[in-house]
Amino acid sequence: MANWKKITTDADLTAISASLTTTDQAISSSVAALSGSASTARGLITDFPYTGSAEITGSLGVTGSVSFSTEIATVGAAVWSAGGALALARNQLAGAGTQTAGLAFGGGFTYPNTGGKCTEEYNGSSWSAGGDLNQGRNHLGGVGIQTAALAFGGYTSSPNFFNVTCTEEYNGASWSVGGPLGTGRGRFTGAGTQSSALAFGGNGPTSATEEYNGATWSTAGVGTLTTARCSLGGAGTQTAALAFGGAGSGGNVTCTEEYNGASWSTGGALATARYSLAGAGTQTAALAFGGAGGSACTEEYNGATWSTVNPLSSARYELGGAGTQTAALAFGGSPVTNATEEYSPSTTLALTKTFDYSESTGAVILSQVSSSLNFVDDTAAATGGIPLGGLYRNGNFIVIRLT
Repeated sequence: MANWKKITTDADLTAISASLTTTDQAISSSVAALSGSASTARGLITDFPYTGSAEITGSLGVTGSVSFSTEIATVGAAVWSAGGALALARNQLAGAGTQTAGLAFGGGFTYPNTGGKCTEEYNGSSWSAGGDLNQGRNHLGGVGIQTAALAFGGYTSSPNFFNVTCTEEYNGASWSVGGPLGTGRGRFTGAGTQSSALAFGGNGPTSATEEYNGATWSTAGVGTLTTARCSLGGAGTQTAALAFGGAGSGGNVTCTEEYNGASWSTGGALATARYSLAGAGTQTAALAFGGAGGSACTEEYNGATWSTVNPLSSARYELGGAGTQTAALAFGGSPVTNATEEYSPSTTLALTKTFDYSESTGAVILSQVSSSLNFVDDTAAATGGIPLGGLYRNGNFIVIRLT
């Protein structure tokens, strides 16, 4: 290929053109073709102003002012915010699932139970109708997920008010009958999954606890609550459950108990005694919210102690709950409502400048440095006149004096 030659006149250009070999010409044609393809591809790239990430290898020259900034999301304490409303306003209902895939079923505030068979599914923004329970009831227990839930016990009327032992399993579309509870009761709660559930407490009040294996309930080898109570909150799994609050024979209790799969032991007490509250989460990361009479109180449990956090926007009791400690769902309740609230960490977006160069002043601003960085000459450097955060030229290098 021809050597490089400086072109200063038309004669030089003519000479260079005449000296091109056939190979050179072929390369030139290929480059031209590639240039056309590159121009076509360039249409897929967003022109400036450009949003996104860019990686540059080599030097970058810019004429004018330059600034770089980054948007940083700061995660704060969790708060309750409004979600989509239930289609049917009701209280005394049960819940299962997660914040973005929740399930509400049963409930009602008159006898026979208005809405007692109603099932609704939540997708993270709105509720839609699911399959009806076979037996309408309120004050029932519920565990599991949206596509594999368990409903058990509760109150119904046929025609008189009474406890039921009925258990039903939900497959995401319809309910089918499962094994009955050993003791019919309402105003109790549960923990676990559809095939590995735990039911505890209830009207009386009682300390009764039962385990479900996906087909039958049993009390064999199952420990009873230390404190008998009804209208309590629950969370966790069959072998690591949590029972908290409720109404005992002497009134509202703060008592918390932890279950290890065989027996109950005392945990940290709630800060606020209350009953008819809801729960979510696990034994070591639980959430308690709402409660009689009309409390908005929310507390978080870390496996040892409860701490009071941001309250519900709407105070209520006899509500349904689902989800985890950091992504919970509260819905329905008394006074009778269709309100839904979501509990999630709050986020704050902050635009943080990390580098700013001004064409007019020559100042370089770094957000991590308290003062502006300004260029000074060798003389100032030699005499120690460089301020903290100053830039100075030392031969072919630019030096930053940070200390």
